[in-house]
Amino acid sequence: MDTTLLISLSQQIASATSMDVIANNLANASTPGYQRDEPTFQEYVVNVDPVEGQVGPQQLSYVKDMGLIRDLSEGRMDTTGATFDMAIHGSGYFVVQTANGERYTRNGHFTLDSSGQIVTSNGDPVQGDGGAITVTPDDGDVHIAQDGTVSGKNGQIGRIRVVDFANPRLLSKEGATLYSTDQSPVTADNFKLQSGMLEASNVQPVVEISHMIEVMRAYQATANLTQTQEDLDREAIQKLGGTPA
Repeated sequence: MDTTLLISLSQQIASATSMDVIANNLANASTPGYQRDEPTFQEYVVNVDPVEGQVGPQQLSYVKDMGLIRDLSEGRMDTTGATFDMAIHGSGYFVVQTANGERYTRNGHFTLDSSGQIVTSNGDPVQGDGGAITVTPDDGDVHIAQDGTVSGKNGQIGRIRVVDFANPRLLSKEGATLYSTDQSPVTADNFKLQSGMLEASNVQPVVEISHMIEVMRAYQATANLTQTQEDLDREAIQKLGGTPA
């Protein structure tokens, strides 16, 4: 395959990847605690021998996909008034117990299940310092302090566990807002828990749409380059085909 087409293909794949990431960000613009992804690419240069008409070593520049970087910036705090909705102001993650083990999230849209446990929207128990936290009717009105302490009329019920990591960027996404990691969690100390509030997604739709337009323009420019090369190849073949034997 012509090197021009290979270079164009690498750029088109990069554009397609960017569009997929942008689309996913926009789809989760209203998901509480969602942190946007951003694709990263690196120029990959290959040295080749000169062809006819060229002098000295030549370089071909390809696009190499380097994966995703997660935007760790905090989303805005939206008031819901629901007692068990919680937002982490500062660094840290809630701990939830799933069928696959402990997972971590900043999506604090919690509620009580039929047994009185504080759970996620998927029914996974939110973990306190001593495991799942259960609220009983005898506890009356529940209050959640900024340090995560859950208390009722009879005193403290438990304390929401909030953890942090040496490198949060190494957390692996599972779905939109759940994360897993091989890192050992440590107790977070630089946060305030806001009860009755949710952290909104940090996606800015206007910015994402602007990025989408830029990617579409880049894709179109690459497609035009490919079409030009194909036209040149077709013209060359036609001329060769018309040359007398």
